[in-house]
Amino acid sequence: MQRACAAALLHNGTTVINNPGRSNDDLAALDIIQKLEAVVNENEDGSLTIKGSEILVSSKVPSSGGDLGKAEINCGESGLSIRMFTPIAALSNQSITINGTGSLVKRPMNFFDEIFPKLGIQILSNNGYLPIKINGPLQANAIKIDGSLSSQFLTGLLFAFAKAVTAPVIITVDNLKSKPYIDLTLQVMAHFGYKVENNNYESFTIHPVNFQPSTINYKVEGDWSGGAFLLVAGAICGNITVTGLDVFSTQADKAILQALIDCGANISIEEKQISFGASMNNRGKPFQFNATDCPDLFPPLVALAAYCNGTTAITGVSRLAHKESNRGLTLQDEFAKMGIEIILQDDLMLVKGGAGIKGATVHSRHDHRIAMACTVAALKANGETVIAEAEAVNKSYPNFYEHLQLLNADVNLEDIK
Repeated sequence: MQRACAAALLHNGTTVINNPGRSNDDLAALDIIQKLEAVVNENEDGSLTIKGSEILVSSKVPSSGGDLGKAEINCGESGLSIRMFTPIAALSNQSITINGTGSLVKRPMNFFDEIFPKLGIQILSNNGYLPIKINGPLQANAIKIDGSLSSQFLTGLLFAFAKAVTAPVIITVDNLKSKPYIDLTLQVMAHFGYKVENNNYESFTIHPVNFQPSTINYKVEGDWSGGAFLLVAGAICGNITVTGLDVFSTQADKAILQALIDCGANISIEEKQISFGASMNNRGKPFQFNATDCPDLFPPLVALAAYCNGTTAITGVSRLAHKESNRGLTLQDEFAKMGIEIILQDDLMLVKGGAGIKGATVHSRHDHRIAMACTVAALKANGETVIAEAEAVNKSYPNFYEHLQLLNADVNLEDIK
């Protein structure tokens, strides 16, 4: 949804987005593109019609040279939005302040301090943190970037370069992580007519395109990141069917299917639906999983591993430090309250499951995926579980608890707003 918003913002014409997301991150993206002068209207069928911005022009427009900080966009707590929309906003010759809320203000953004001067963008940051003040326009020069922290920075540059280039330009990338997310970016860009050549994820050649005004229809896929929690719930509790997830998707978190198969979940995967038979009943098989390219799967994987009889090993812990919380430590602390021991060894997480889970009072740490992981783990726990700051799920999956209620889970939403 956020990538579709970015593409619609830059499109020379009108975009109709079907099946739009409604999470806080999605709403932040919609607010950002409107601040950047896209026009957004909601249709009777729930789709959105978006007219692209006229201020995000090519790098041929001279910089205004004005003082920094005349306009402001707020990315909420969305790591993707801050990393994707900041280079896009820099296409403008206007002075713009980029800000955020909550955990986002504590997440490092040194990448922009290093890269933006090479692209002709003036930048003032708060010692590598928000707020960031920029003054473009971006010049699409050949550059080399570090892809080890997050692929989201590259996503932003690919969108911005695709709009700005007047001749082919190459972005070279060292040690790119989360490659499936770049596949998703390239898929959205191709749908909107951009031409980007992927050179084995080591470099990307962006070709200029002469766009004519047009109307583009785009349907947002079901979200595997949120859907992963429902699938784990199905493995733990049994007898549910999940629809709306594309089994041919390029989304990284589709990899949850392999973990479910490896642990022996009673799963049936079809093109239009994923179904579960009887519950694992704490008799799942421990599994090994490399989550380096899909770090958002750590929370649902931990909930799954808690119901597997033995020690599960998950690789990729280094990707968890700069999320909404330090997820490695947060998962260790909160699941310990539920009787599950988690050991962190460098880049490895070991989850000791199968002994049963006890209900407890846990805290989301204001992290949506921690709240969902604790909820799913609680579904067959011995006793009641209370999740403090449970409304954190609104960041990505505002209907999460209601969907569990539809599956007959005993969820009390009295104090959740």
